[in-house]
Parts: sequence; C-alpha cells; structure tokens
Amino acid sequence: MSIAVFASGSGSNFESLVERSRKQWPRPVSLLISDKPQAGALERAERLGVPAFVFQPKSYENKAAYEQAILAVLQEHEIEWILLAGYMRLIGPTLLGSYPWRILNIHPSLLPAFQGKDAVEQALAYGVRWTGVTVHWVDEGMDTGPIIDQKPVLVEPEETLESLMKKVQFVEHNLYPATVYKLLTGKIPDRPSGR
Repeated sequence: MSIAVFASGSGSNFESLVERSRKQWPRPVSLLISDKPQAGALERAERLGVPAFVFQPKSYENKAAYEQAILAVLQEHEIEWILLAGYMRLIGPTLLGSYPWRILNIHPSLLPAFQGKDAVEQALAYGVRWTGVTVHWVDEGMDTGPIIDQKPVLVEPEETLESLMKKVQFVEHNLYPATVYKLLTGKIPDRPSGR
C-alpha cells in the first residue's frame, strides 16, 4: 500500500513529501495526480522518478466521471492515502466515499480563518499579527474538515507577500511530512475522534 499526492501547482510541497517519505515513512509517495498539464509538480515528479498522471476535468462528462478515472488509477497502484498539496479542486463523493478519512490537505492559514484561495494574501490584507499552516482531514467542504495539526507564523509589521509566503512555505514543508509520519506510525489517531 502506498500514497498519492494531488497537486495543481509548482509542487514544492509534493517534493518535500516525496523526499521525507523516502527517508522516514513506512510507505512511500509513489504517485502524483494533477489536473493541469502545465503544473510544475509534473517536472518535479519526472526528476524524482515518481509516476505522474494528468486528468483534465474538461475531458470528462461530469465530476463523477472525472473522479472515477482517477480512482481507477489509484486502485491500480494500490494507493491507501491521498495527500492534497496545492490541489485546487474540491474532492467529490466518488473519492471521498472510496477513501473515508484517508485524504489529507495542507492549507496556508490557521483554519478556520482564511479558507479557500489566496489565504496568505487574505491574511496580509486583513492585517493579522499571526497566520500559519493547517493540516486537516478532507470532507466535502472547502477547507472545512477536522483539523489534525496547526503551526502559527508571525506576521511582522514590515511583512511583504513574498516574505510571508516564504515563511509559510517553510512551515508547510516541515509540518505536512511530520504530520503524515505521525499518522502512518500510529503516533496520532488515523481518523478524527468520534468517527
């Protein structure tokens, strides 16, 4: 059994997950799924030797058909866990039903604050003194699943979007792999309490 990462963007979190999985985890990251053929994550997957598949939603009749095509590949590769890393689509019933409490996401804010896109920009515009990073279970909502772990990031008075993004990404690249490791090794429960 192994792990798939879903990514839509540059793939910096994907790379940090792959590298940590090869050094520390009992199961490797063995697959990348992307919805964008131009995603930088695909170049990283090639360099890292991780098989990658691109599924463009517009090529399918509906969301269920799109997710069914992804599910077939996940099952073929015996994927047990799905890690969302900058995957810019809501997960639908097909995947949620097939992977109950086996899908995680990382989000660049202290949820429930600043859900959705551009969370770092939202935090900076709002003028908060603290933002951060959250790892959470994925449910049918947008960044609404039960929280697994969080880490704060101080927003300095002179902070720019670029400097804050760097600080947030540094925390992401450490918190996400560490949280997954704890789940895989039983150091934290492998599902939300009471579920």
